[in-house]
Amino acid sequence: MSVTLPESVDAWRMVATRRSYEGALPIAVLRRLAEVLAGTGGEVRYELDFGRDEFGTSYLDVRVQAPLELTCQRTLEPFILPISVVTRLGLIRSEREESALPPGSEPLLIAEDGRLNLADVIEDELLLAVPLVPVNPDSTLPDEVVDPGPELSAAVGRTDNPFAVLRELKKN
Repeated sequence: MSVTLPESVDAWRMVATRRSYEGALPIAVLRRLAEVLAGTGGEVRYELDFGRDEFGTSYLDVRVQAPLELTCQRTLEPFILPISVVTRLGLIRSEREESALPPGSEPLLIAEDGRLNLADVIEDELLLAVPLVPVNPDSTLPDEVVDPGPELSAAVGRTDNPFAVLRELKKN
């Protein structure tokens, strides 16, 4: 098991040697992820394991944990969302091989030269885990939204038929 993460590896050699990597990366070095975050403090903890399953399928097991600082779309305040990703990526050379992957494996297309950037894999998995509309589970709606006040409550409680005005117009 290695603590340092190389910039790129030969994916097929890593599978053949059943190589593993474990360590941490600063969130700030993941540029694409940093663009969707409210802040880039903290670090990503990762475990990557290459191997081959009982059917001979090459895979990369990815386990990632990171505290991501997002902007709550309800309150527009930053909050920390702990993200945990556990996935198996089936390594394929062409899109035709995707259908042969076992259930539960996501395809990862490897370049012709076999090179794989591990930091990009970690970043991709985190980007997929970020919610489209982040909402802090501890946030509450402002009082004016929860209790709209007596004038709006009275308007909502009206029993007038909204088509009565149209009926009056039609008579003229």
